[in-house]
Amino acid sequence: MRILYPYCSQIFYIVNMHHKRYITLRHIKVDGSAYVGLQFRSDKVLDTLIRELGSLKWSDFNNMYYIPNAKEQLDELFSMFKGIAWIDGRFFYERNRSKKLNEDRDNSWLQERELPKDYRKCPDTYLNKLTIKKYSNNTIKSYVSAFEKFINFFPDRGVDEISQSDIRTYLQTLVKKKLSNSSINLAINSIKFYYEIVMGMPHSYYDIERPRKTKQLPTVLSKDEIKKMLKVTTNIKHRCIIGLLYSSGLRRSELINLKVEDIDSSRMSIKVVDAKGNKDRYSILSSTLLVDLRNYYKNYRPHIYLFEGQTKQKYSGTSIGKIVRASAKTAGIKKKVTPHTLRHSFATHLLESGTDIRYIQLLLGHNSTKTTEIYTHVAQNSFKSIINPLDL
Repeated sequence: MRILYPYCSQIFYIVNMHHKRYITLRHIKVDGSAYVGLQFRSDKVLDTLIRELGSLKWSDFNNMYYIPNAKEQLDELFSMFKGIAWIDGRFFYERNRSKKLNEDRDNSWLQERELPKDYRKCPDTYLNKLTIKKYSNNTIKSYVSAFEKFINFFPDRGVDEISQSDIRTYLQTLVKKKLSNSSINLAINSIKFYYEIVMGMPHSYYDIERPRKTKQLPTVLSKDEIKKMLKVTTNIKHRCIIGLLYSSGLRRSELINLKVEDIDSSRMSIKVVDAKGNKDRYSILSSTLLVDLRNYYKNYRPHIYLFEGQTKQKYSGTSIGKIVRASAKTAGIKKKVTPHTLRHSFATHLLESGTDIRYIQLLLGHNSTKTTEIYTHVAQNSFKSIINPLDL
């Protein structure tokens, strides 16, 4: 099987992917310049042919051969190894994994925030690139904040003067401060975005070690706790927000982007458009909640989005969080409750009622049941058949 792989408007033919020999392309920096690193398992054929490449050099630091990052050298590489080795470019050719959401970009917070004296702001090129790539407002805010903390760690150094060693020193400082793994990963992503995307050095820092992922079980409410939250929420709009988050398993961002026409009462379904991973899906609509939704619509008459603010714009994500927390507090729930807690509860309760995990995967919009399987660890019916040894 041959695979077509584009590079600079030319089509390269990559041979059988199951071939024993392969060369992996890597972006590396040597003395501040961009090069193409060549990773491969040494054998007589590859060792002999690789040395025939023009401008080939060896990097002790990266432990690999490298060639100039130029079309001519890549042409020569593909031509020389055609039919001999598979050229693996998955780590080399840029792929945009950003979440492309159809939401208005609001960067007013950048101008409104109060900053300390001599605080170094994020470069305009950084913000512009985030906007062009259609990152969500929340991601833009998180990346800018994390990157500014990084550049202000080196107040007397230009950004381009900071080395890989400096970056590791900064990350070690975050570890010593006992920041969470998610915060450290955010710092890494914001730094990589500048050097790889803004400065055009893709994957030049791919070998920065990330903290090991921790497997934390989700917080789940009982059905009675959900009912208490809905009962104490007297505002019809707020009750519909909580009801949809739970009964349809929606993410906060998905709820914000819901439009009136996405509610299909004839099929008792909700269309979730342009969700995480740039995908559409359908979820279920509760007949009990539909009564509240109809009353809400009569009273509020939303224009475009199902939930709108006073200026008829999208409802604020911050406001949704406050509504959920306030309702949980009024209901006397001691657990930390967020909008995502309601989504976790939706999935867990479906699993406990016997719903096939594959259906739950589709309703949640997960790519794989492996992601959905986490709810098997918190579903109570998983333990009901087990007799406690003390009771034997």
